[in-house]
Amino acid sequence: MTDAYITLSINARCVEVDPGVTVAAAIAMAGSGVTRRSVSGAARAPLCGMGICQECRVTIDGVPHQLSCQTLCAEGMHVVTASEGTA
Repeated sequence: MTDAYITLSINARCVEVDPGVTVAAAIAMAGSGVTRRSVSGAARAPLCGMGICQECRVTIDGVPHQLSCQTLCAEGMHVVTASEGTA
């Protein structure tokens, strides 16, 4: 990691990442990897890494259904996964 970290919140937990890291990668680095729940309640996580499968959807800064694999982390960003709230 470099000296210029980005600090964001994932499920109310402060996480520091390098610039250029996707939200999906930050979620995995934070130790979870779960981004949403299926209609049956099964834990889901990013699958394709290019935004096609839609398994990486999370709520970012209050906006639901954002693709975490296609979104770069930004300073002060608030991310909520389906394991903690509506995503």
